[in-house]
Order: sequence, then C-alpha cells, then structure tokens
Amino acid sequence: MGKKKNIVIENLKITGYAAEGKSLARHEGKVIFVDLAVPGDVVTVRLTRDKKDWAEGHVLSFTEYAADRVIPFCSHFGICGGCQWQMLPYAKQLEYKQDQVWQSLKRIGKMDLPEMMPILGAQQTRGYRNKIEYTFSNRRYLLREELQDPEISAIQDAAGFHARGIFDKVVDVDTCFLQAEPTNFLRKEIKQWAIAHKVSFYDILRHEGFLRTMQVRLCQTGELMVNIVFGYLDETLVNRLLTYIMEQFPSITTLLYTINPKRNDSLTGLRPIVFHGKGYVVEKLERFSFKVGPKSFFQTNTAQAERLYQVIRNLAGLSGKETVYDLYCGTGSIGIFLSDHASRVIGVELVPEAISDAKENAALNQVGHADFFTGDVSELCNDSFFQTHGRPDVIITDPPRIGMTEKLINKMLDIAAEKIVYVSCNPATQARDLQLLSHKYHVAAIQPVDMFPHTHHIENVTGLFLKH
Repeated sequence: MGKKKNIVIENLKITGYAAEGKSLARHEGKVIFVDLAVPGDVVTVRLTRDKKDWAEGHVLSFTEYAADRVIPFCSHFGICGGCQWQMLPYAKQLEYKQDQVWQSLKRIGKMDLPEMMPILGAQQTRGYRNKIEYTFSNRRYLLREELQDPEISAIQDAAGFHARGIFDKVVDVDTCFLQAEPTNFLRKEIKQWAIAHKVSFYDILRHEGFLRTMQVRLCQTGELMVNIVFGYLDETLVNRLLTYIMEQFPSITTLLYTINPKRNDSLTGLRPIVFHGKGYVVEKLERFSFKVGPKSFFQTNTAQAERLYQVIRNLAGLSGKETVYDLYCGTGSIGIFLSDHASRVIGVELVPEAISDAKENAALNQVGHADFFTGDVSELCNDSFFQTHGRPDVIITDPPRIGMTEKLINKMLDIAAEKIVYVSCNPATQARDLQLLSHKYHVAAIQPVDMFPHTHHIENVTGLFLKH
C-alpha cells in the first residue's frame, strides 16, 4: 500500500474486535483497525495511518451491517465521546470484553492460566454513573448536514460533552443516559438561565468566559452534590445563579462552586467553596459509608463497585487473622470494605488528599485497625516499616492504567506475600505485570467485571498465589 495518501478500501469485512473499542479486518496480509464498526459489518474504509504490517482507518460507508447490530438509544451516539458500543447488544459487548481480557493475558502475559470466570455484567446498563462532568462552551459542534447550511454558525452556547477527538467544540446534549435524573434537567436549566441572563459561556480558545464546567455526583443514598466551575469570580452573578438552582432543585444536598482561571479543567490546586449543604456526599457500599468530596476519587459505578469489591474480598480469602496491604489505596475504600475480615489493614497512596479522605472514611466506619500512609510503596515498605506494621499476608493492588512500576513489582517479589489480588482497568498492562510477577506467583483466578456498559472499558481482577 506504500505511502500513497487517500487509500480507500471497499467491501472490507470486519472479522474481529481489538482493544480500545476498535474492530479489525485483514486486507492483503495486513491488519486494519477500524473505528465504529463491529464484527460482521462490510464497509468502505479510508486509511488514516498506513504502516508496513498494520493500518488504521475510519468507515466512509456500510455495504452490509452485521446481523447482531442494534439501533443506538442515544441521539448523540458516534459524535459525543461518552459511549462507543451502543450499536452492540449488551450480551455481545460482554462477550468481546471477556475475549479482550483473555487475549491480552495469553498474548502479552504468556503464562499458564486457569479457566477464566464469566464476566460480571451490570444489571443496570443506563443511568449507572454516580459522577458526570458537563462542559459549557460558546462553540457548538455542528453536525455534517449543519455545516452545509450558511445560516448555522458554530458560535453558539452549548452544554454537554466535548465532541469525540475535538477539544474546542462541545456537543449540545439533549438527553444523556449515563446518569439518572435530575442530571439532564439540571444542565438544561442552567444553560437556559445563563442564556436568558446573557451570561458568557467559556471560550476554550481565548480562555475567557464565565460559565465553564459542572460536576454532578448522585449517590445511591440519594445524596446529590453539584459543583459549578466558573472562569472568574463575579459574586453577584454566582449568588444569583446558585440561589436559582437551589430554588429549582431542592433535592441538591450539597452545592459548591469553584473559580478556575487556569488553562485546563482539572480541579488540582483549586478550592471548591460550599454554597449550600455539608460540602460532601456520603455513598454506601454494603454496610460501609464513604465520604466523597468534590475532589475525591470514588468508583464511578456504585452498584458494580460493590460487586467488584466482593470479588476482591472472595479472592483474598481472608480468615480474620491476616495483615492486608492496600496499594494505590486512594480514599481507602477497598481496604475498609475488607476490614471486617482482616486483623490489620495498611493503605499506601501517593496523593496526600486521598490519604486524609481514607483516614476520615476509616473513622466514619469505626475501623480502628486500618492505617493509611502517603508515599511510594517501593520506598516506604522497608524493614523498619514492616517491623512497626507487620509484613503483609495479602497484597491488594489497584494501579492506574499504566500499571505498576518495575521497582514496585520487584519490591512485591521481595516481600513475597502469600496472596496478591491485582485489580486492573487495563488488561494489557496487567498482563505485562503478571508476567513479571510469575517468577514467584501463579495466577489462580481471573474475574472480569464490567463497570462501564456501552464503552470499551473493562476491569479485571486476578488472584495470585505464591509458588512453594
């Protein structure tokens, strides 16, 4: 295929599924990764990248649709970046996710593996997110047919999500199905109020404008926290808008606002200010309560988080006598969830704010035998640390997408705890790490859990036993 630009391949049969939501096809001995197609589709594809033995492309048109395709239930599907798989029946999504985990572990891990347990799908496949973030922008993403109309300008106030792969335009969302109401009512009400009162929406290119983003957190306990982020402080305007919101939505238990003059949307270094309520919400997993603030990390799907934590507890197989180390412990939720079955819980995390949340959560649940420490595990866990806190019998590790550092893996091999339970949101990096751990451990159990229906994301839990 050489370096020619604009290569178009017709009647390409999509035969399988690859990671990160891409499907794959083969053409003249080359693997082609394709977006927004599913196995069984026959498509015409334009290549966007063309390498010696692989290529990437996007669909120009469909010659034939796969038999098991379904009609997406959201009108914004394919434009907004939120869901990638609404065109697949949920049972099929689970099948592909299960296969993705298995292929990653086999291909990258190259280890002896036990039979994999069937993936735990979500009972609730819509309205499952407890946290969502909306963006307000003065540039609306225009649909292809709108681009042809000279009467329609992109300079319009919009409230929703960034368009897929486009940082400066926002899809004006009508109904998002990822979070239960009042999430859509709230976003639309704020948008309408701001337009009626001629309030400026944020301009991401010029870095100016008042109304910027909004986080909505809705707990299974019924508590509802809203944090509205403004580009600058105008006390009169802030008070007018927030007073109006509280009048319209008395179900909000905590309303905050944050002033963000930075060039990015992260809340790092910013201080959310409480306008109404206690400044946080309380979420529950089984009998345990967790205090979640506007900057706290908490699993995004509460119902599936409970099932995920039950899996971790089962694989840890605790008798009540063990010392459990919870690495990358975040706000302490896994360690606290396991605490009834352990004699001691030690949590370690790099983020100091998360550790202070973890300590509060332990106190809230009256877990007196849990201690939390800020630091890098590979440096913190030395002989004197073990002398003070005990060596771990079981290690729980839940690293970010990039997986664990080699330094930490070597430390874990050195510690040689009887069991490791490895929770991962990226089967590829998990497989790489398991391969390194296989010098001393064998994989005893594999349990995928689907936390995010209609997306390509997948969590996987593996139980490892020390070889004797």
